[in-house]
Amino acid sequence: MASLPKTDVGETISDAWNYKGRPAVRSLTGGWTAAASILVVELNERLASLGIAVNLVTYMTGTMHLGNATAANTVTNFLGTSFMLCLLGGFIADTFLGRYLTISIFAAIQATGVTILTISTSVHGLRPPSCAPSSSSCIPANGMQLGVLYLALYMTALGTGGLKSSVSGLGSDQFDESDPSEKKGMLKFFNWFFFLISLGSLLAVTVLVYVQDHVGRRWGYGICATCILLGLFLFLSRTRSYRFKKLVGSPLTQISAVLFSAWRNRALPFPDQLYEEPSSKQSLPRTTQFRFLDRAAIKQEGERSKWRVNTVTDVEEVKMLARMLPIWATTIMFWTVYAQMTTLSVSQATTMDCHVAGSFQIPPGSLTVFFVASILLTVPVYDRAVVPLTRRLTGNPQGLSPLQRIGVGLVMSAMAMAAAALTEVKRLRAATGRGDGPVPMTVFWLVPQFLLVGSGEAFTYIGQLDFFLRECPSGMKTMSTGLFLSTLSLGFFLSSLLVSIVDAVTGKAGRGAWIADNLNQGRLYNFYWLLAALSLANFAVFLVAARWYTYRDRPESPAEDDKPSHHA
Repeated sequence: MASLPKTDVGETISDAWNYKGRPAVRSLTGGWTAAASILVVELNERLASLGIAVNLVTYMTGTMHLGNATAANTVTNFLGTSFMLCLLGGFIADTFLGRYLTISIFAAIQATGVTILTISTSVHGLRPPSCAPSSSSCIPANGMQLGVLYLALYMTALGTGGLKSSVSGLGSDQFDESDPSEKKGMLKFFNWFFFLISLGSLLAVTVLVYVQDHVGRRWGYGICATCILLGLFLFLSRTRSYRFKKLVGSPLTQISAVLFSAWRNRALPFPDQLYEEPSSKQSLPRTTQFRFLDRAAIKQEGERSKWRVNTVTDVEEVKMLARMLPIWATTIMFWTVYAQMTTLSVSQATTMDCHVAGSFQIPPGSLTVFFVASILLTVPVYDRAVVPLTRRLTGNPQGLSPLQRIGVGLVMSAMAMAAAALTEVKRLRAATGRGDGPVPMTVFWLVPQFLLVGSGEAFTYIGQLDFFLRECPSGMKTMSTGLFLSTLSLGFFLSSLLVSIVDAVTGKAGRGAWIADNLNQGRLYNFYWLLAALSLANFAVFLVAARWYTYRDRPESPAEDDKPSHHA
């Protein structure tokens, strides 16, 4: 018999396996050797998805000759679908494929989508004839041309959703939390993960947007496709070094079982004792909220199936998610405001003076660099200045609680829309008498709204992640991340819905419409005021939900408090 290979010799990790399905050897698997290639995948994902999204509205209006409302909805629907598909990707990874295969398959799908997008911008027959800006003779893209474009976008969205659901999880799997040195490595991994997300965003809104506008769309999208393929090749080449975890199953099964059992037992009287059994996971005490769910823990003689009886702990974990839903719902509005930074704010920029330092022009899509910069600036300022101050004022070691951070972000989003409305009023005054020509007003007037939304994201994004990861049941981390990402998705879809309603009510893109094809003939400021009012109303509801919410008590699991909570 042949001797065992060296990969089977050495200290192994109890809950991790190598690519052959054998216990993973600590010295030969995981750690930074494996994690680095996973970080590259996330960098390329952010580079591609944001590189497409931030400048897509100008392609839809300038090349495909669609109206501002249609172009804005195309972008928000693309982004919304990307984040919504994270739920599908997470379900597939947890239940069927595992994170490694999910990343491999969906990265290939994303690369295919971006490649089709590159082709659609290169082949003349896949674009309408070019024409002068604002010309009445422009021919909009036909059904076939839009069909190819939408196929490319939604294949890219599908790939993005699958990647986002699994990349951070597989990265954290490369570090063993039971080992102190590896646990520190995992903390650094999340720091680098956040850094590379920011780096990818910065490269997308500067380098890629510049290439798209000044060299050619096909080159910009071609770079994206090439980066994804190179990242996938690197990821697959490191297969031997990865640590793999067993499939844990989807928490949707537990939630469905509890709801079904509670409904099935709705007519049964409550017994003196609800069902509980010793298990490997921490038992949770029964709470008084959502008492109808307690019926899922009524056990009848001989019943053992989870679809007929659940433990009190199973029920309480579902209750935890139910208590989080009002907070979840009130964070959606922030991402509706966020969506305007990649759509209508970019449309505003196309009508303004983008010159800086003489003859150099800032591409309209690159204004989002101020958005990214404000995020990068806000995080260290918060850690170095805000946390020490609020720690002294509130006595909270974190400074602001997760819900307080979300609240700050929601207020900033309302302020951003008010600033955007005031800027649009000033822009329209400067455009008076100029017809369809450029407005003699520097594009830097738009910077305040980008800065406010960017700083607001630093508060809301981090606060949401902290809240969802800390407050969810320990066995539902994937579900909680999916809930967080679904708020982004629903925010983008809500933006599309509002734009469609406003466009239908105020006049379909014609003169007097709030969102006109020619912004100089529209009343975009009214739409921004509407978003500001909705944001304030949403904040009032959030205050009620936050006051009602009680943080879960976790004295039995201090280790969870040490986990990074502000990266995704």
